[in-house]
Amino acid sequence: MRIGWGRALLAAVVVGVVSAGCAGLPVLPDLVGPPPQPTGDAATVLATLPVKGRAPRTGYEREQFGESWRDIDRNGCDQRNDVLARDLAQVAFREGTRSCVVLTGILEDPYSGHTIPFTRGRDTSDDVQIDHVVALSNAWQTGAQQLDPATRERFANDPLNLMATEGAVNQAKSDGDAATWLPPARGFRCAYVARQVAVKAKYTLWVTAAERDAIAGVLSGCDGEPLPPDSGVEPA
Repeated sequence: MRIGWGRALLAAVVVGVVSAGCAGLPVLPDLVGPPPQPTGDAATVLATLPVKGRAPRTGYEREQFGESWRDIDRNGCDQRNDVLARDLAQVAFREGTRSCVVLTGILEDPYSGHTIPFTRGRDTSDDVQIDHVVALSNAWQTGAQQLDPATRERFANDPLNLMATEGAVNQAKSDGDAATWLPPARGFRCAYVARQVAVKAKYTLWVTAAERDAIAGVLSGCDGEPLPPDSGVEPA
């Protein structure tokens, strides 16, 4: 009998405390505040990008972006070989190509964190692929339809928008934007989205609301993330 009375008393006390709290007595403060705001040049430029919905994909073809791997810097090497030479270590070139055609090398892939050996060949070249950081299809739907053909070709071959990565990772990304795909290696995500921001700013492309929010979310965890040093984009 005493045990039942004790339980009833405890229940009454709990109800009273809860009721008192609801009546206005001090309660614990809400420890969940607003998310941290992104800082740095990448965040500054992101804030200047127009925000719009995706345009239709109608009319998109790879050919709309001109010749693949065109030698836009006129150094005698196509852009694929230029990017391989830039991003791989221990590079060996084919003799007689003036250090142009990459035969072998080692990729320390920033997207995945994996080490990928590269050997040029029918069955091995695709082990390392060149990613368009801002995918061509995404660009088409966020303003590139309005660019002239020569500018679209520069976009598709601009070293700022090209990164060597593991073939399987590039295939997994497909034409995803930051709202649908980010590099598996979390430590590279800040630099990755900063490069996307630089590319979009350089070619006057817009971002969708979901894309902007995803990029801002990544940058909020990057203390003062800069733009890529080769971007040529200056924060306003």
